[in-house]
Amino acid sequence: MQDLTDFRADTRAWLQTNCPPSMRTRMVPEEAVNGGSKRRATNPDAYLWLERMAERGWTAPTWPVEYGGGGLDKARYLVLVEELQRLQARPPLGGMGVTMIGPTLLEYGTDEQKARHLPPIARGELAWCQGYSEPGAGSDLASLSTRAEDQGDHYLVNGSKIWTSGAQHADWMFCLVRTDPKAPKHRGISFVLFSMDDPGVEVRPIRLIDGYAPFCQTFLTNVRVPKSDLVHQENAGWSVGKRLLQHERSGLAALTSGDTAGPLERIQPELPLPELARSYDALDPALRRRLIDSNMHKTAFMLTQRRTVQEAENNAPGAATSIFKFVEANYVKEQLELQLAIRGTRGLGWQGSPFSDEEIDKCRLWLESKSISIAGGSNEIQLNIIAKRVLGLPD
Repeated sequence: MQDLTDFRADTRAWLQTNCPPSMRTRMVPEEAVNGGSKRRATNPDAYLWLERMAERGWTAPTWPVEYGGGGLDKARYLVLVEELQRLQARPPLGGMGVTMIGPTLLEYGTDEQKARHLPPIARGELAWCQGYSEPGAGSDLASLSTRAEDQGDHYLVNGSKIWTSGAQHADWMFCLVRTDPKAPKHRGISFVLFSMDDPGVEVRPIRLIDGYAPFCQTFLTNVRVPKSDLVHQENAGWSVGKRLLQHERSGLAALTSGDTAGPLERIQPELPLPELARSYDALDPALRRRLIDSNMHKTAFMLTQRRTVQEAENNAPGAATSIFKFVEANYVKEQLELQLAIRGTRGLGWQGSPFSDEEIDKCRLWLESKSISIAGGSNEIQLNIIAKRVLGLPD
């Protein structure tokens, strides 16, 4: 196998030649590629970058080559991360396909499921959404009531899901459903996949306090799910669902981004925070202390993520990912509160003069950030997992 020095040299040369200049700048949300064709990125270079990286398998660097990945071991994966960051390259592909369902199928999927679903995910051809929460099942997710009735070679799914991020743009959903209503609630759940183009799927976007509608309520009426799209075993979907959440909470996929802020990129202001504070004439001693603390917090977060990759035995996240979820949620809210403190009343702009586009954008992000300690598993749930699964404390 090629040694690391040669691999680094070849990787650096290839990235320098093939990464378009506009992909070496800060990510613009409208230019992100999250898979599928229902929501298109506004920058054509994003698709050129996707095509080139997918051809190398570097949209999913550690996946097996036969499933569209790069087949990189841990050492080479970290070299690729370093070279992407050196170039300040954007991630070529995001979304729940590469970060959540793809890694889960690698562990739990059949050979047929992997061959059918993973290569299109790695090529960015499909967008996925998550069917977990319901109007009556949020933090107590195992109380879900969406039913999947056995029809021989397929299931018929009826119920509704809520807070389904990006459902209006998704091609497929991975979904937790109840297949045995008489079993204890954790044991009667199955994990299934189905197309969002099924005539029984109805998506209704939910407008939030920030004015946008990233979440939806999704109604399922006699949605047909072939048994070939049952993942793992019937009534054993709770284990699959929990494993997927570990992939989501780890944030490790963000390391393939050249953005050194990782998943926190979107909240960064156009100017570094100290310069932003000076531009608003707001750099008093107390604020300076908060800026230092914020930067140390972000640096520690990034170093801990990297160490987790280095120490992992099989590139698979564990219960400690709840630490990342908890820390990131608090950091995001803290950072946006800090930006509000710098801008003062100028940080409360909703639209129009005298507010700049950045001030309006960060005001809406500040409002959106209030949900981050709930979305994807509340802080309280994360602390319970950390206590039980990481620290080994008794119930």
